[in-house]
Formats: sequence, C-alpha cells, structure tokens
Amino acid sequence: MASLVRGFALSEFDEFAISQGLEPQTILAEVGLPNDAMDGLISGAQFVALLELCATRSRNQLFGLQLGLHQGAQALGSLLYVVKSTSTLGQVLEALTQCFHFHSTGADLHLERQGGTARLLYDVTDGDIMLVRQTVELAMGVCARLIQDLLGHPWNPLGLLLRHPAGEKPGAYRHFLGVTPHFGSSVNAWVFDESLLESPLSAIDEGFHVLAKHHIGELTQITSQELPSYVKKLLRRHLPNSRATLDQVADQMRISPRSLQRYLQSESTSFQKLLDETRQSMANRYICDSSLSLTQLSELLGYSDLSAFSRAFTRWNDMSPQKWKQRHRVTRWSATLGFSEKSPAHEAQQLASIDSSDVE
Repeated sequence: MASLVRGFALSEFDEFAISQGLEPQTILAEVGLPNDAMDGLISGAQFVALLELCATRSRNQLFGLQLGLHQGAQALGSLLYVVKSTSTLGQVLEALTQCFHFHSTGADLHLERQGGTARLLYDVTDGDIMLVRQTVELAMGVCARLIQDLLGHPWNPLGLLLRHPAGEKPGAYRHFLGVTPHFGSSVNAWVFDESLLESPLSAIDEGFHVLAKHHIGELTQITSQELPSYVKKLLRRHLPNSRATLDQVADQMRISPRSLQRYLQSESTSFQKLLDETRQSMANRYICDSSLSLTQLSELLGYSDLSAFSRAFTRWNDMSPQKWKQRHRVTRWSATLGFSEKSPAHEAQQLASIDSSDVE
C-alpha cells in the first residue's frame, strides 16, 4: 500500500520555496500535488519527489534541512497536542514516537536510551521510495528546531548520524546545526546526552493537558488495516538488534504471538511475509544510500552469512546484490549528467562500472 503523509508537513513551504527562488504552486503541480495539499492527506512518494525536485531546481542540496529548520513544530500539525500535554523533553519525544504513524504511514520515529546517551532515530519505511536524502534531512531539521524551541535555548547534541553519503559541502551543515554529520552511518539519528530528556519545558498550559488527553489516545490507536505497516516499522527498528522474531514483536505490541498472527491473517498477510518484504526494501534502500558493505548489510538484516543474504536478494530482484549496486550507480550517474539509458555515454559508463571491489 502506498504511504501517506499529513498535508501539514507542507507548513511554511510556500514562504520558504519563494525565498529559494521557486514558484511554489508551479512546482507543486509538477509533482501532481494540488494548491490545497495542506488540507488533507498526500502521497508519500509525491512529498519525497517534491523535496528532491526543489533541491535540484534551487540548486540547494540543503533545501530539505533548511525547510525543516524553518518549519520546526509547525510541520507536526495536530501532533502539537502531544507537545502541549507533557512536561519534560523526554515525555514529548516518547509521545511523538507513539503517535508518529498518524503523521506519516511511510516513516518511523523512535527514541533509544543506552549508556547515558539518547538517540532520536528517523527512517523512511516506504520500500518503494529510493531517493530519501531531502526527506531525511528535513526530518532532522524539524527535530533540531523542535528540541531547541521546547528547551527555550540552544542545545548541544553529541552528533548527527546520516545514512546517506556526504554531499558537496559537508561543512555547511555546521553553519545550520552546529555539528558536522557523520555520513555513511547505519542509521539516521540525533545523538545527545540522556540527561537532556529530563529537562523541563517552557511554561505548559495544564488546562490543555486535560483537553489533549483524549485526542492523544485516539492518535495512538492502530486499525487492523494499519497493522501490517506498523509491524514492518517494528521490524525495521529491531532487525539491527536481532529482536525481530514473532515472539519479540508480539511482546512489544503487548499481545500474544498467536493473536498477532491471527490479526495479520485477517489482513491477508503473515509475519514471515512482512519480514521478507521488510528485508527486501531495507536491502534495496541501504545498497543505494549507504556505504555499508554487503557483509555488514547481511548481518544487519539478520542473515547467518553473506551467501544466505545473496540468495534471498537474487530471489527478490532477479539479480545479485553486486549487479543491483552497479545498476543503481550507473542510473544515478547517467541521470546526473543527463544521459539517456540507451546513449553511448551511458553504455560506456555501464561497462566501466563493473568493479570487483563490490563483492564483499
């Protein structure tokens, strides 16, 4: 099922697009979005395409990041109820992660605490979307601005991890964020001192807490139709930690494994099918936008060895991981230079791209 995003993710878009020399209504129409897109649900694929197109047309590869910093909490729309019903930064972030599926069905936000540090992680979970740099950086910008506004003063994160490779000007990130990201990471995440989660927020309207409580409860409910995509989000989140078995996922959802299987069966799917689909989409994405070796990727996806992963990948895509990686590299290179896939230049590059170092 195609992913959806709440239209309020486009808050402040018109104003920022104009500042970047773009005509917002024209560029919205180019990706098939109406002028009133903010008023309802929009396609996740169209939202991603919009950001990528804006970055290209404005010649600003930090378009998504800067838009996110410009938007801040406004990008959360109705989820601002969550912000106003909590009293510490940690409570805000926990509440947002529980309700994030209301904001986007094709992305995941979650909070981890470990060894005195905290990580706020974001990932695009729609496996049909390959180019996600601008979307990921927009989310990182929104989170950075949100945390700063909630604290009421600048914050000092320990670092920013990004899965995609560095762009042309990695040092420019420090100007906007105060840190230079660590590119080619296994996750997308803000990393900061865990003690920051206990920080009290600026004045909270206690009366609003009562009004928001019921609304938040509604946001956290998952319908049976949403269950498969929610299970996939849990699988993506916990595959790297080897916690993606049926029993473990059911435990996280506070239901029995048998009940989870029964609910999934009612939606014409199964846990094993969802696990296979999740591994496939993660593999296709990570090969395209990360510097992980194939051996590292096979371990991250929970395979016993590289050969088992390679067999599964070939079954999914009718080609080996090495050939997939080469094809993606050639396609991206050709698109950048404006070559068609049938041009002599494209064919020459395709031959030159065969590199035995891809076999790891």
